[in-house]
Amino acid sequence: MKKRSVWGRCLAVLMTAVTLVLPGVQAGAKQSTGTRTLMMDTRSYQMAPGNLYDIKVSVNGANVSSSDAVVYSSRDSVARVSRIAGTDKYRVTALREGTTYVTSEVYGVHASVRITVKKGVQKRGEANRSVTVIGTATSQSEMRAVWIPYMSLDMSGQPDRSEAAFRRKFDTLVSQAKNSGMNTLIVHVRPFGDSLYPSAYYPWSHLLTGTQGTSPGYDPLAYMVQATHQAGLKFHAWVNPLRVSLKGLPKSFSSDNPAVIWKNDASKQNWTMEWNGEWYYNPGITEVRDRIVSGVREIVQNYDVDGVQFDDYFYPTTASAIDSVSYLASGTSLSVADWRRQNINALVSEVYAAVKQTKPAVLFGISPQANLQNNRNMGADVATWGSQAGYVDYLCPQLYVNSRNAVMPFDATAVTWRKLVTNPGVKLYFGLALYKADSNADGGTWITPGSVMAYQIQKSRSLGANGFMLYSAAFLENRQTGSEMAQVKKLLHM
Repeated sequence: MKKRSVWGRCLAVLMTAVTLVLPGVQAGAKQSTGTRTLMMDTRSYQMAPGNLYDIKVSVNGANVSSSDAVVYSSRDSVARVSRIAGTDKYRVTALREGTTYVTSEVYGVHASVRITVKKGVQKRGEANRSVTVIGTATSQSEMRAVWIPYMSLDMSGQPDRSEAAFRRKFDTLVSQAKNSGMNTLIVHVRPFGDSLYPSAYYPWSHLLTGTQGTSPGYDPLAYMVQATHQAGLKFHAWVNPLRVSLKGLPKSFSSDNPAVIWKNDASKQNWTMEWNGEWYYNPGITEVRDRIVSGVREIVQNYDVDGVQFDDYFYPTTASAIDSVSYLASGTSLSVADWRRQNINALVSEVYAAVKQTKPAVLFGISPQANLQNNRNMGADVATWGSQAGYVDYLCPQLYVNSRNAVMPFDATAVTWRKLVTNPGVKLYFGLALYKADSNADGGTWITPGSVMAYQIQKSRSLGANGFMLYSAAFLENRQTGSEMAQVKKLLHM
C-alpha cells in the first residue's frame, strides 16, 4: 500500500508547472505571442521486464499542441514507447535489461527520463518535473539552406564564359536564395575531383571553360564567398571527396589530374576505383585520403567559408572487385564491408580534425542518403557520426520522400534519424526534395500544391531538428514549385 501511494504522488507531480526562461532567443526575432510550454516527467525510473509506465506529455500555448510532440525511446530493445490513442499519454513497456532514455521533443527543446530495466526490481522513481518554454525557430537560429549544384554553375556550354557572366549567374542565385528566406548556400566547389578555385591538389573544373585543367583567369570561389557574405548569407563549400567522373562528365581529363597520373603508374593503379565506366578515389589508400584532406584544408585556409560539406557519394558499389587489391594488401581481418566503413570513418575524422585545426569555427558536415542500409552499403557509418565526437558538426540526411511513400514515409524516416543523432554536439538538418514538389515524381504522390514542403519543415521543427536544406536552387523561383515556395516563404515570415 505504501509503494502504491508513492507511485501515485510521483504521477501527480506531472500536473505541476514552473515556467523557465529559454536562453538563446535573440532579441527582435519573430515569435508567436504568449507563453508556450512543454512539460514532461523527468524522474529516473527502475522497472522490471514486462512492467508498464504511462507518461503524460503536456504542450500548451499559442499555435502548439500535444500533437506536435515527438516521444521516443533511445533503445527500443530495452523499452518501447507508444502513444495511448486519444490521449496525450505515452506507454513505456520494459522489454529487457538495460538503460534507455525516453525523450519528448517539440520545436528544438526536449525533456528526457532515464529508464533502467532490471529483473526482479519493483518499479519506482524519484519525482522531478520538467517545464520548458518552447521557442520559435528564427532566421538566425535555424539552418535554412539551399544547395547550388554544379549544374547551376556550369559555364561550359555558354557562348559567354567571362568572369562577368559567371558573376551575373551567381548573383542571380544569391538573390533568389535571399528572397526565398534562405540563410545559407551549399555551393559545389569540387564535383569531379576538380576545383572551382586555383588548387595545388586538383585541376581546374571543366565547368568554367569547357576543358578540365584550363584556368578561367579568375577565382570563382573567392567571388562566390564574397557575394554570399555581402548578401548576409553563409557559405558552405560542397565537396565530393571520392567522385572523379559521373555519367560521361567530364568528357576528358587533364594531364595533371591525380586520377590520371595514378592510373598511368603501375604501382598506384589501385589508388582509384572504376565502376560502370566511372572513376572514384580509393579511400583505403592513406595517400589518397591525405590528398582529400589537403584539398579541404586548402579551402578552409584560403577562403572565408563558414562550412564544408560532403554529400552521399562514397563507395559506388558493394562489389568487392573494385578495391580487392588494396583490401588484400591491407592484411585486415575485417570483412570488406567493415573495412570500407573503417576507411570512410578514417577519412571523415581526418577531415574534421584538419578543419578544426585550421579554423575551429568552420563547420564540417555530411549529407548522406536517408536509407540507412544504403549508407552502410556505401561505407557511410552514419550511426557513428551521429553518436560520437570527432567526426562531424552536423548531419543532413536527404529525406527525398513524402508522407505517402510506401517504402520510406517521410514522418517515420525523420523519426528514425532523430533517434540516430544522439550526440548533442552534432546538429541534425533534413534535406528536402524541393525539386519533386508538385511534380509527378514517385507515382504522382507529390502533386499536392502548396502542402508538402511547408509540412516537412514544420515536422522537422517538431522533431527538434536544427533546420533544413532544399534541393535545389534551380527550383526556388520555378513555375513548378511556385505554390510550394509561397507556403514556405509564409512559414518563414517572408
